[in-house]
Amino acid sequence: MSDTRSTDSFTFAMGEFDATFPLDRRYAKNHMWAKCVSAAEPAAPATWRFGLTAYAVRLLQDVYFLDWEIDVPESVQQRQMIGAIESKKAESDLYAPVTGTLSAINEHVLADPSLINADPYGAGWMIELAVADDDTSLLSPDQYAEHLTEAWEIAQRTIKGQANF
Repeated sequence: MSDTRSTDSFTFAMGEFDATFPLDRRYAKNHMWAKCVSAAEPAAPATWRFGLTAYAVRLLQDVYFLDWEIDVPESVQQRQMIGAIESKKAESDLYAPVTGTLSAINEHVLADPSLINADPYGAGWMIELAVADDDTSLLSPDQYAEHLTEAWEIAQRTIKGQANF
């Protein structure tokens, strides 16, 4: 439940597994990372790349299927269902981490979802969204570390069948 830091990442202990999170990104509460790949210009929003965090990948384990319900250049609202993911451990809908316009889908990860397991912060990115500069819903690494502590406690209660306590 604690985290440790280096100059470029922080590590969060998930039981016997350590999940690492780069400090050069922002994070969404739905356990997606966000990295700005194109800064906002006058009259144009910034483009952010999104993928699943090591926390999400660890809980899912062995992602083998990914499907999108949306196409480029569709507008999405935060928390809108945008696709589905299946893994060894779970089958789940995917939700937009922020409001924006879909500008790219990683076709490589669509063809080979195992890239999410192998390289979640690199080749395993999933989508890019054009996001208004005033969007403040993404968390800083420190805010996400706090969120992870709460999420991990809930996950542990759920795993142990104590979700209602």
